[in-house]
Amino acid sequence: MRALPLCLLAATLALSGCSLLHSKSENTTPVEPAKTQVSTTKTTKPTQPKPRPVKVYDNAEDLVGKPFRDLGEVTGSVCQATEQDSPPNLATARKRMQIKASTMKANAVLLHQCQVVTDVQGCYQQAVCKGSALNVSKQ
Repeated sequence: MRALPLCLLAATLALSGCSLLHSKSENTTPVEPAKTQVSTTKTTKPTQPKPRPVKVYDNAEDLVGKPFRDLGEVTGSVCQATEQDSPPNLATARKRMQIKASTMKANAVLLHQCQVVTDVQGCYQQAVCKGSALNVSKQ
């Protein structure tokens, strides 16, 4: 019973192979092979645009005399889920805050505070940075 599908497959291949050999006519002229256009673009996943650089101001006095527009508050956080996980990093929380500000088309952040807190549900410890996203005009 299992041999029947194999025999049918072999017969189909044999018949189709023979029909291809006899399908050429004798009075055909040689045809140049078609030129194929080779694509040089890579077929990779679309990537998100690179975030714009966001400057961090630690002191509001640094903005005196510079025209700017406040775009809203931004936060960045890193969670240490269990005691065995690596401790949360303030630098990473700060970088995440900068990335969020970049998505808001900000070019600067006025840092309000960065701290490690322990009373957060789902985290053993959490590093949090808060600030204001700003669009500082260049003079």
